[in-house]
Amino acid sequence: MQDHEKAEGAITAGGALFGKLKALGVDYVFTNSGTDFPPIIEGLIAAREAGVDLPQALVIPHEHVAVGMAHGHYLVSGRAQAVMLHTNVGLSNGATGAINAACDQIPMLLMSGRTPVMEGGRFGARTVPIGWGQEMRDQTALVREACKWDYELRFPEQLPEMLDRGWAIANSTPTGPVYMSLPREVLCEACPPAAIAAPSRMAPVRTAPDPAALAEAANLLARAERPLIIAQRGTGCGAVSDDAFHALARFVEARAIPVSHYWANRIAIPMSSPCHVEWVPADLLAEADVVLVLDALAPWWPDRMGPPADAKVIHAGPDPLFARSTPMRNFRADVTLAGDTAGVVHALIAAVEGLPRDTAAIARRLSSLTSRAEANREAVTATAERGNGAPMSKEWVSLCLGRAVRKLQQEMGRAASVFHELGAPLAALGLDQPRSYFQEPHSGGLGWGLPAALGAQLAEPERVVFATMGDGSYMFANPTACHQVAEALSLPVITLVLNNAEWGAVRHAVQGLYPDGLAAKANDVPLTALTPSPDFTLTAQASRAWTERVEDGAALPAALDRAIRVAVEERRQVLLDIAIARAG
Repeated sequence: MQDHEKAEGAITAGGALFGKLKALGVDYVFTNSGTDFPPIIEGLIAAREAGVDLPQALVIPHEHVAVGMAHGHYLVSGRAQAVMLHTNVGLSNGATGAINAACDQIPMLLMSGRTPVMEGGRFGARTVPIGWGQEMRDQTALVREACKWDYELRFPEQLPEMLDRGWAIANSTPTGPVYMSLPREVLCEACPPAAIAAPSRMAPVRTAPDPAALAEAANLLARAERPLIIAQRGTGCGAVSDDAFHALARFVEARAIPVSHYWANRIAIPMSSPCHVEWVPADLLAEADVVLVLDALAPWWPDRMGPPADAKVIHAGPDPLFARSTPMRNFRADVTLAGDTAGVVHALIAAVEGLPRDTAAIARRLSSLTSRAEANREAVTATAERGNGAPMSKEWVSLCLGRAVRKLQQEMGRAASVFHELGAPLAALGLDQPRSYFQEPHSGGLGWGLPAALGAQLAEPERVVFATMGDGSYMFANPTACHQVAEALSLPVITLVLNNAEWGAVRHAVQGLYPDGLAAKANDVPLTALTPSPDFTLTAQASRAWTERVEDGAALPAALDRAIRVAVEERRQVLLDIAIARAG
């Protein structure tokens, strides 16, 4: 050990980093190490021997998986986690995950080493050729646009204050990732131990709706004759969202307000609610007099539908105008309510509760909504049941999976979550519980679903977690790394690969833009085929997963029962490779 590391009680900044993260409430540091990590590893051992309370450092053999796991953990736990990557190359592998986290407003402490600044003459300076090969003019540029704040550590004594600031900014409304660059020479220096175990000296900023805007929104909703809520991101993340979920369901049923989960990432009310209407409520939107847009990045398709010119539109959520993340977004916003979604929901409900209500009009509206919701559910079920063939439809997979989830909840009392990435679509799932559904962020960084499901399983081991994805999304997830992590950490995630041997989303996009074009009539659509399809069961079996290939829709319910039994009773990961029909 060098002389500068021998101070009483001192450990390297690389080790002190972990102690401070634990003091900030971080449970896990998802890491993929490299040549910048020697002071981190040496410091971790020293910190452990000194009895420093540390978060669990996990080896995740691909950076995209590491960032996705931190993302999924937060969705279920509501607690920001940390990711530590290897210099510029590791950061570049994690950049797509950072983009996804930014779009989904997921707080995390994203860090990577920086190749040594010095070529010699200082402990920790460059030693091997990659010390020159990984040098960049602006390494942070790889993730700067996706992060709320960034900083490069200059001196070891800065470490506690840097982490305090990063943690506070990441957790401030709107939440999101922050990035810190860690030069190796600085990590090699001794860090004063006094501030390592201290909690943050900076509190996150929590915004709340402006009282005047809240009163205006409440009056508009209370007086509305044809209200509509469009919800995309549920009622928040972690357990704090649960109360708001149930409160919103009671509120909309008491006031007979329809709720549409248009392109939803999470559900905001139970899908069995009499106020839950179809995914694309074009007619309700066209006739609405008041529209509440609840944390929705894109609440409608401007060229195809929208509210009347005289309607009032309320946008509510952590960043109602999406000012931080989206340069161009011009949906009309007559009233804006800024704040954490759960808090905004509770505040808005309380403001409306004291206002007059037209009981007769509400009863008529609720009767109409109930009939509409029942008809929609029947139509969705009928469509799904027609897909019970060989190969089957995605809708049939959703229907069977939704029934399996409800059985888990009702008969076994087990909480369950479905992570969807171009897999089992929402409509036929029929989910009723908060934190039961998570769809890929609208940033579209593929390979999100399986890593996020792993992170969610880590956050809540007794939750039954399903990851449903297309075959292309599964390949993007770095499945070998995912299955290795699942085995190493005993994460019994149930993976459903909906395999049509093509980029189905691309085919749908072509048909959406050219509904009467050549691609809509062609059997062979260029640039969409993923043939020959690999045997995905073998990929999972390499990490001792229980696997099954399901080709006939009639066999799927029993296969799901077997998968759930293995995951719950044996605590073993599962993969079902499910043959589905190509997009038509």
